Amino acid sequence: MPSHHLPLLLTVFQHRFRRDLEAMSRFLVDDVAVGWEELGTDLLDGAPPALVAALTGGEHWPSRTLDHLITPDGSPPVRMTVTDATAIEQDLQWGYILRPHGIEVISLLHEDAGPVVDWNTDPRTVFSDSPAHWSSTAPAPVLTPVRAAPPQATPTTRPAIGSPARPAARR
Repeated sequence: MPSHHLPLLLTVFQHRFRRDLEAMSRFLVDDVAVGWEELGTDLLDGAPPALVAALTGGEHWPSRTLDHLITPDGSPPVRMTVTDATAIEQDLQWGYILRPHGIEVISLLHEDAGPVVDWNTDPRTVFSDSPAHWSSTAPAPVLTPVRAAPPQATPTTRPAIGSPARPAARR
């Protein structure tokens, strides 16, 4: 889902790989034997703690590859290659292509191409998960831009009398 994968991939590019697309592609695509089961918070190493907390809610989980697969005939599993034909067979709903200028997000149920989310996009941006919103002829469907996002927490108590009023901290 774009609302989960895009913030993670943007953060990984901007912080862990310091905007080195070749290194990120090598790690995520070339150096994986079969494929990914899940991308975890360990990929956020090097990102500011406040950003990691905003993206994960304080939860931590590891990345997991599909290296543990057992094929019906006992042969070693092979790399998962996604094409138009295999996307349907593999029941994939989303595709993410790492481009030099951003991440192309493809709703495999509706399109053969998708909009590109610029690498400079703030990872805290909230994106739609509706496949119909990810048209190749429209910009990426942002639900909540970071600047327009309301504060995540507001004070529930009033300051004590005599103490100066302070605005709530933004997260």
